[in-house]
Amino acid sequence: MKKLLMVFGAGSLGGLGNSLVVWLFGMYGISQSLGVSIAPGLSPDWLYPRIVWGGLWGFLFLLPVLNNRLWAQTFVLSLFPTMIQLFLVFPYKTPHGIAGLGLGTLTPLLVIVFNWVWALVTAVALRMGR
Repeated sequence: MKKLLMVFGAGSLGGLGNSLVVWLFGMYGISQSLGVSIAPGLSPDWLYPRIVWGGLWGFLFLLPVLNNRLWAQTFVLSLFPTMIQLFLVFPYKTPHGIAGLGLGTLTPLLVIVFNWVWALVTAVALRMGR
């Protein structure tokens, strides 16, 4: 039970870290300078589901995937939410099309970076919690 709580909590922290980076990229115009229309406002309605989903995605850290290699582990595990975002959420839940290309050509790259931030924060939180 402790392990489940740890990965959910760390994943939620990762979701917060990811959300803050997405918001900062929008606030400082980084996304827009790359031709990507992602600039959310920092509101509870936007933040809450992202933190919960981050916690749920945290269960991926129960898988024995490159546990001793931080960079490889975070990259591999970040691909799971990235693929769901690019190939299920964007085309079927939003009007932005496959890979969110309706938001800009570099949208997939930013989604990869943002989800890697989630995985990195989650992995670091788990390592600190040992």
